[in-house]
Amino acid sequence: MNQHSRLLILHPQDNIAVALADMFADQIDSVTGVKALQSIKQGHKIAIRAIYAGQNILRYGQTIGQATADIAVGEHVHVQNLGMGEHTRHYAHASEVKPLPVIAQDRTFDGYHRADGSVGTRNYLGILTSVNCSGSVAKFIAEAAEKSGLLDDFPNVDGIVPITHGTGCGMSGNNEGYDTLFRTLSGYAQHPNFGGVLLIGLGCEVMQIANLVGGRTIRADGALRYMTIQQIGGTRKTVEKGLEELRSIAELANTATRKPAPVSHLMVGMQCGGSDGYSGITANPALGVASDILVQHGGTTILSETSEIYGAEHLLTRRAETVQVGEKLIERVKWWEDYTARNKGEMDNNPSPGNKRGGLTTILEKSLGAVAKSGSAPLTDVYLFGEKIDKKGFVFMDSPGFDPCSVTGQIASGANLIAFTTGRGSVSGYMPTPCIKIATNSEMYARMSDDMDINCGDIVSDWATLQDKGAEIYEMFISIASGKKTKSEELGYGGVEFVPWQIGAVM
Repeated sequence: MNQHSRLLILHPQDNIAVALADMFADQIDSVTGVKALQSIKQGHKIAIRAIYAGQNILRYGQTIGQATADIAVGEHVHVQNLGMGEHTRHYAHASEVKPLPVIAQDRTFDGYHRADGSVGTRNYLGILTSVNCSGSVAKFIAEAAEKSGLLDDFPNVDGIVPITHGTGCGMSGNNEGYDTLFRTLSGYAQHPNFGGVLLIGLGCEVMQIANLVGGRTIRADGALRYMTIQQIGGTRKTVEKGLEELRSIAELANTATRKPAPVSHLMVGMQCGGSDGYSGITANPALGVASDILVQHGGTTILSETSEIYGAEHLLTRRAETVQVGEKLIERVKWWEDYTARNKGEMDNNPSPGNKRGGLTTILEKSLGAVAKSGSAPLTDVYLFGEKIDKKGFVFMDSPGFDPCSVTGQIASGANLIAFTTGRGSVSGYMPTPCIKIATNSEMYARMSDDMDINCGDIVSDWATLQDKGAEIYEMFISIASGKKTKSEELGYGGVEFVPWQIGAVM
């Protein structure tokens, strides 16, 4: 990057550059000599070489689509002249694995040590529902607990989180949709950020409480209670019983205090939403640096959103530790191609309108930027949505690109922190797991500073390095994990963002 240029060329083979500031028609970049033929907005693309119709357009040295018309030097490159076109990918499984040097595990955070060996970054009580029909009662119990001051006697408990959703019945009890919801609810019931869980069902739903509990030990600490509204005798009796049970598990949860734990116990779900033309230049690669640092310290990072790595999956298969791991990822990609086709969708259904206003044009371009969150660590394994992650290092969990749904899966899989990059300005939170918001550009960070935790726009505006920003993000992992609140926590987010992935017919 040249500090005097308004254009950023990301790879020597690229035939486009990214505007680092708005350019007006006929303005000439002093470094490259490229003259803008029309106004170009910050974050958007401009041709630096003549491009002919049908020719591949390259960014990051990778194909992001094909020209749908001849494009002159200095012309704006976007939806009017750039389309998907044909794109081939060479997976070359496990051909570029480069293990990162291990860093001595001398860093710690202050977390809640659980009986199963996991460590939480928060200490909430959860009221988990098996079905939409028990959602209101879960909220009634949480409201009654707040009004009664139930937690006044339990200072080590962070709060009560009712986990409600819109499914659990009207579905098959024997398909991948059922299995996905089962994994999701089970994962939340066992999550280390909950000091205890009250599980509530209606009684007649497909997702039966008895099956969720199943005679197994869900929580090693014994801090799980369960009931159905029909068995207890209706709403009022269930609320009364629920308050009794909450007090019981609060007594157990309150015995937990923060104690030092190696950072190897951190599991960070990495997300991007409301992306823009800067996402793949600033925040995403900076998060990738932080991911590598955590992996080097023995921790775990999770990349997801399968539909938003489409076209860039070859960059991950080459880093797969084994051929089998690479093949597992491609199995999920093929599943998605079939899933979208049978539902009359297409894999190139985004970027969204907001993404396009920010400068992104095709899913190939968006995916290449999204994969930058993964850093350079080897890909250790690939997991289903909500499947318990049992390996350290950098992993992939299959999910939709819909942010609340994807994060729900990551938390169910065990993520005790979420790192979320955004260029347009996403606002959300994901109790019981704190969410760190990372801005891709300084303008949005200044405009929405009440919602953003870190600004990576200074990589472009003030020439901060990716290494320095990655280290800053890593240090925030530790401080947030130790109890510092994120902006979304301070604003009270997290009450409506539990969104299980619904697969299959609603009946």
